[in-house]
Amino acid sequence: MIKNYFKIALRNFWRHKFFTFINVIGLAIGISSALVIYLIVHFDFTFDKSVHDSDRVYRVVSNYTYAGEQAYNRGVCGPLPEAVRTQVSGVEVAAPFFALYQPNVFVPGNSGVPVKFKLQDHVVLADERYFELFNYTWRAGKAKTAFNGPNQVVLTTDQAEKYFPKLSYNQMMGRVITYDTLNTVVTGIIEPLKGNTDFKSQAFISYSTATNNKALQDELRPKHWGGTTPASQLFIKLSPQATVAQITRQLNEILKKHNPPTPSNKGNTRSFALQPLSDVHFNALYGTFYGGRTASKTTLYGLLAIAMFLLLLGCINFVNLTTAQAAQRAKEIGIRKTMGSSRLQLIIQFLTETFFITLIAVVISVLIAPVILNLFKDFIPQGITLDLLSEPNLIVFLVALTFVVSLLSGFYPAVLLSGYKPVLVLKNQASSNSSKTRNAWLRKSLTVTQFVIAQFFIMATVLVSKQIYYALHKDLGLKKDAILIINSPWKNRTESRNQVFLNKIIALPQVQLVSLGKDAPSSDNGNSTEATFRDGKKEIKMELAEKFGDENYIKVYHIKLIAGRNLLPGDTSKAFLINETYAHAIGFKNPADAVGKYIDNFNGDVKMQIIGVVHDFHAESLHAPISPICILTELNHYNNGTFHIALKPQSAGGDDWKKAIAAMEVSWKEIYPEDDFEYHFFDENIARFYDAEQHTSTLLAWATGLSVFISCLGLLGLAIYNTNQRTKEIGIRKVLGATVSQIVALLSTELILVILLAFALVTPLAWYAMNKWMQSFADRTSISWWIFVLSGGGMLLTALIISSFQTIKASMANPTRSLRSE
Repeated sequence: MIKNYFKIALRNFWRHKFFTFINVIGLAIGISSALVIYLIVHFDFTFDKSVHDSDRVYRVVSNYTYAGEQAYNRGVCGPLPEAVRTQVSGVEVAAPFFALYQPNVFVPGNSGVPVKFKLQDHVVLADERYFELFNYTWRAGKAKTAFNGPNQVVLTTDQAEKYFPKLSYNQMMGRVITYDTLNTVVTGIIEPLKGNTDFKSQAFISYSTATNNKALQDELRPKHWGGTTPASQLFIKLSPQATVAQITRQLNEILKKHNPPTPSNKGNTRSFALQPLSDVHFNALYGTFYGGRTASKTTLYGLLAIAMFLLLLGCINFVNLTTAQAAQRAKEIGIRKTMGSSRLQLIIQFLTETFFITLIAVVISVLIAPVILNLFKDFIPQGITLDLLSEPNLIVFLVALTFVVSLLSGFYPAVLLSGYKPVLVLKNQASSNSSKTRNAWLRKSLTVTQFVIAQFFIMATVLVSKQIYYALHKDLGLKKDAILIINSPWKNRTESRNQVFLNKIIALPQVQLVSLGKDAPSSDNGNSTEATFRDGKKEIKMELAEKFGDENYIKVYHIKLIAGRNLLPGDTSKAFLINETYAHAIGFKNPADAVGKYIDNFNGDVKMQIIGVVHDFHAESLHAPISPICILTELNHYNNGTFHIALKPQSAGGDDWKKAIAAMEVSWKEIYPEDDFEYHFFDENIARFYDAEQHTSTLLAWATGLSVFISCLGLLGLAIYNTNQRTKEIGIRKVLGATVSQIVALLSTELILVILLAFALVTPLAWYAMNKWMQSFADRTSISWWIFVLSGGGMLLTALIISSFQTIKASMANPTRSLRSE
């Protein structure tokens, strides 16, 4: 019997090839989208699931409030880890980390000459408590003894095999590795953490190494409660009886004890909070352990919604086209019922046909999924692959998806078709029933749903594109174009080398001005410190972002000086510029009144004078509000390693900048022969702020195109069916004098009404969703009325063009052919 079911299914597919093609393509698009999105969502939601008792593991983070605005930092102040261990009850494990900035690594070579590994990532300071918190497999050494003294290092197997490719793990023990100038001894080899994880550390240097190392002491600042750096983080594991509220209260009592607030500082606060381990991969406010990629749960849920909608569109097409073809199978159903088939057998037959179509669509989806993954490889997380053999969960997902889609698509048509009465069918009275089906509310509702989904995607795509355009073209309070940024090598830079390179750059005819400092005014990186303003009546303490540059810094970026004077070389560690926001935050309505005032406790114990106030500029993306900022000259000139180069406008040929960059590379090779020459333009920094939005825009554009394509495929199928059903009606109207335009208008009226109804339904829904998404931007564009008009009009025009291929053909047909049989 099952063999017969498949035989009949194949015959019906071949007889109705076009409708079968539409159904297969519609379902394949929906299923392939669901498959790829499943891979992405499953990948992100399985991060750090292997950590034992992960529900009790938290990261301590720092929150700030100033002038009513919030700021967030994943780091903590240096003394906190020790204070937690000695003063906080309810914490089982407190594991501090400190990420070192890309040290050069030297490993003894066979010939006695050290082998150099440049700028190694994922090197951290940690202690034995780290290995109590996370589950590593030890290949050599033991967790209890690996960190029993300073200058000890534990390597992952990947890093160990990279440094000592010919040695066994036991032979690696006791070997010396130098990180910049820090000599360490290998005391352990561990396997990297299994599964998806943000904890990708490759080398762990004992935390106690910092005790007698001044350079590390200066970075850790173990006695300073004021400053915070993202490199210094603390993870804790709560005891089973402890609560988040209890631990948070104790942490903030410690902070209050060592860094008490002042009565006049009510609007500016600092506090510690606990971030669950399960939130680390998803919370962009704090970032991951290394500040790398964070996933957005909102985006992931949005992707799931897109997959669901595309699947739904394919299912709607199937239901509409199958029920529209009901009359063509009426006699088959009547004969089968007369020969003894039960309704259940017919339902199984039709569900088998649906299952067969769905199975073909699933096979097509599996084949094209790798192509889709490769197409979106630039913003799909690395590590996502389609491997059915090693992923049993994926096979279960595909099997479940096949059955669910088969039921969603086939159940209603199967019930409808199997319900025909054989007596009426064999008397040719099924046509009236078919007419009722064609005009039934269900089919119209499904068609309206299709166009609601398609128009929603169109509206969302237009708005996201509008916001990205707004962000990239908004006046940020500084110049973005024609500025080149070059970072001198951290490990090989000296003040004299930097000066030589600067002199060579400024001598180039294509260069207008050069500033030597640190990060650009708008960048992902940045330092901040706590500062206090006192005027005898009040004391205002708040976090202040730091930007470092020389006297040309604000000139290169065209940051407007609105009061006071610019920086001078002699202002190092004595004076700085502030922005308008900070001037207002410390109580000056007129920024000029802040000039000459002093800020205390800057970077712990330094007193700085305000020598000028600059116009506000955006130091971050438009997601964040403008925060208090100061601009100063770095005391340690070794840290000033970033060249900010303002280029002159290009001539007609357009290769001036190319020549300048080539000349800079030549000079670079003379001064820094061991390091690669790298550069980027400042406006590229700004564009990278909105990578997530641009990826969202691309995904929405694809979802929009696919949803419109599926909807139009279904629309074309229905147009073909409707015109075939009304062939004789069209012929009679033409004989009675109807014109081609009148007949086209008649056949298109229902379509226009359906799209207008869908537009009326989707507009408030789309406006609400857009408004919610826009709330994530502190500075945002408006939701213009033309977005909705453009989307609705575009959908209507597209649908009319698609359907017109069939309606015009039907209206121009010779009426004698359709009326001959009468």
